[in-house]
Amino acid sequence: MEPKLFDAEYRFICIVWDNEPISSGELAKICEKKLDWKRTTTYTVLKKLINRGLVENQNSIVKTLVKREQVQHFESAQVLDKMFDNSLPKFITAFMGDKKLSSKEVEELKQLIDLYREEK
Repeated sequence: MEPKLFDAEYRFICIVWDNEPISSGELAKICEKKLDWKRTTTYTVLKKLINRGLVENQNSIVKTLVKREQVQHFESAQVLDKMFDNSLPKFITAFMGDKKLSSKEVEELKQLIDLYREEK
């Protein structure tokens, strides 16, 4: 299962992640407030995500079947592949632009690089 989500689906599932377990009625109310959706829109998107195995609705209680981190990993890998020829340095260069890193951020990134470094 590829946890690919369109923008509206991602905003929807974020609401579920932030509130789960949540009743479908309460979910519809939150989506009306935060996304300006009608109840029918909420239930349509809910049904699509159920059919794709990303959420479940048992006894009107909605829960996710995929973790936020799984979706973020999948989506970021898609962007890296599609936009940057699977090159992390090209992505970081484009992302940074004219931004500067604090000393703390540099240290955090160094630790991450060390954590994921291939051993020779």
